[in-house]
Amino acid sequence: MNLLVLLDHGDGRLRPTALELLTLARDVPGARVHAVWVGAAPGEEARAAVAAHGAAVLHHVLVEGADDRLTASVVDALEAVRAEVDAPLLLVASTFEGKEVAARLAVRTGAGVVTGAGALELGADGRFVAGKTVLAGTWTTRCAVTAPFGVVALAPNAVQAAPVDGAGALDVVEHRVAASAAARAVTVHSREPRPTSDRPALAEAEVVVVGGRGVEGDFSLVEELADVLGGAVGATRVATDEGWIGHEAQVGQTGVTISPRLYVGAGVSGAVHHRGGMAASVTVVAVNSDPDAPIFEFADYGIVGDLTEVLPALSDEIRRRRS
Repeated sequence: MNLLVLLDHGDGRLRPTALELLTLARDVPGARVHAVWVGAAPGEEARAAVAAHGAAVLHHVLVEGADDRLTASVVDALEAVRAEVDAPLLLVASTFEGKEVAARLAVRTGAGVVTGAGALELGADGRFVAGKTVLAGTWTTRCAVTAPFGVVALAPNAVQAAPVDGAGALDVVEHRVAASAAARAVTVHSREPRPTSDRPALAEAEVVVVGGRGVEGDFSLVEELADVLGGAVGATRVATDEGWIGHEAQVGQTGVTISPRLYVGAGVSGAVHHRGGMAASVTVVAVNSDPDAPIFEFADYGIVGDLTEVLPALSDEIRRRRS
């Protein structure tokens, strides 16, 4: 059985979500993994990583006549690969771009789509079943793909990426695809790179430290703890609306959805709209001076105290233990 995996990459390097998708795909019983790379050719390092994480075939697709980073172009590339590879399922990352690709592909092909998935299994009846949490983490659901072709968008950090022992040789197949009218309808005049940072991307980070109303405009302690833990910095809607930090840091139903292995909320009340964006976190640590804050109802560890005292103490203790 063939499975397709769309590789998320930037500047010629694979993003962590790509390796997580490959790990998940190769663990499906009887699966032969076909990885799809759209754009300029991957380097040797990227090819080696794709092979090491279980892919048997790497499809390198160049889209002619449109910017290959447009989601419409990516869908053109995926349709071309699907025309040659009989596969019942495509795995993509559950990011803004990945979910748009899934939606566009579903419109064109009639595929069944599940986004924000945290697990995947092949049922006894041959259908793929994705597990995901919904309604701000209050329900865990199982969603079966009933269409002949399905697209499952996997939440970052849902799977621990790991190389496979005894990985085989990687077959590389080259494709050239003419861009569709939808892709050619968009002209990209310029691109502005995001400001670089040593911190991981918020949506993909394994550790996220979030500041809320309780930081009272000062994110320095939140940033310090995030840097000590090697994590990303997030914020609640109140903090971004107040201008304490950029809106790109907002975590919630109307912001970025995260699924880190460790979430630390500092001065975060735990409102429903925020919980909806972080409910998939594996371990939740809350620091709040209000013992009745809603976040304590679902936190794994709660600290009732002044964050200006607790956060520096946490940072110092982590440094001490690592020294």
